[in-house]
Amino acid sequence: MNDERSGRGYRSQLRSQQAELTRSLIAAAARDRFLQHGWSGTTVRSVATAAGVSEATIYAVYGSKAGLATSLIDSADAGADVERATAELLAGAGDPRAQLRALLGFDRRLFETAGDVLRIIVEGARQHPALAEAYRIGRDRGNKIRTEVYGAWPADVWRPGMDLHQALDIASVISSIDSFDILRTERGWSADRIESWWSTTLSELFFGPP
Repeated sequence: MNDERSGRGYRSQLRSQQAELTRSLIAAAARDRFLQHGWSGTTVRSVATAAGVSEATIYAVYGSKAGLATSLIDSADAGADVERATAELLAGAGDPRAQLRALLGFDRRLFETAGDVLRIIVEGARQHPALAEAYRIGRDRGNKIRTEVYGAWPADVWRPGMDLHQALDIASVISSIDSFDILRTERGWSADRIESWWSTTLSELFFGPP
């Protein structure tokens, strides 16, 4: 009986890993096709061919071409190393400054590795409802994580006059892709310098001087 249960558990874990791999392959293929041909020029069939899966598999995973837009957000998150950010957040439990640095490190990697996709999504969202929905999903994911992390900090950690909601608003402006692009492209800052400035600025605004 124990061997049978162990076998079922192993098969279940294997199926889960295979499903995650399939999702990753589809997301990577969709990103490549999207960057080469734009949203209108990208078909489910072309993504399926590039990913080495059937069209039926894509529909099973994402539901439709509109749903496939979500894969662009999945691809962006994967490229920014979600696992690393999660590990850093756990390691920084009880240290708001460390957790803030973990979140900003993720933002920096996200804009470095997937800025091309994010910029096109932001621009395309004005014309394509599917991309507008993908943008909303990506934005809401980030807001949810920040709300959970910021919300776990003790009330007395905040600088006088600062609270959770104001901190979320400020972070959305300072550590944004627009901020990253202006400093990186127009002002010639390195990504390291941008991340350091984000960390110093938000730490002082949130918590006050060290």
